Amino acid sequence: MDAKKRILLVDDEQINLEFFEVMLTKLGFEIEKADSGTEALEVVKRFKPDLIILDNVMPRLSGWEVTKILKTSEEYREFAETPIIMFSAMDDVKDKVEGLELGADDYITKPFNFSEVLARIRAVLRTYELIHQIERREERIRVAEAIAERVLEYTDGLRAPLSSIASEAKALEPECGAAKPFVERAKAGAESALAKLDVLDASVASLRAEADSIKDSETALPTIKTRYRGNPER
Repeated sequence: MDAKKRILLVDDEQINLEFFEVMLTKLGFEIEKADSGTEALEVVKRFKPDLIILDNVMPRLSGWEVTKILKTSEEYREFAETPIIMFSAMDDVKDKVEGLELGADDYITKPFNFSEVLARIRAVLRTYELIHQIERREERIRVAEAIAERVLEYTDGLRAPLSSIASEAKALEPECGAAKPFVERAKAGAESALAKLDVLDASVASLRAEADSIKDSETALPTIKTRYRGNPER
């Protein structure tokens, strides 16, 4: 995991901001702070954090409201999948459930233990890094499938003229006279090219079948996103 992950700290209590900034900076994270929900929404656009640590109970704009805006607002669509760890002094189960249903990835009750918070930060970042790896893998699969389609289109385009050359050369063989060696080479070349196209088609078909089998046996990426990111439907 990249040690320079960007974390945005949002809390109206300066002592908490300063504590986390000192501790997380020492561990190699890049830190930005905001002391209100309104400021947090401004900083998000500029800082583009990998993770937001967000206090729930703040004046004017609560952590819940910030989370809802980030997860559902068209203006913040770019940040809808940014992970959020929410802090709160309230230990009510209903509050925790509401935060998680809004799209927060974790919910920690104050007072907190820094070692536990750090472990949760790393766990959330690992989960999102895994999802990004899956996204990159699926993009490579899509590119490979597109290349396979183009290869098959190319071989289909070659097959008809090569078949025509082989058939015409075979028909000309009995009466081509001095040109017979040339006709025989043309026929043999066309038949050889057709055989290679058959091998190529079979290889592409086998690779596509293998890719389809892998995709069928794995959990679909949208399901993984829903499970780990908890984003509400737009």
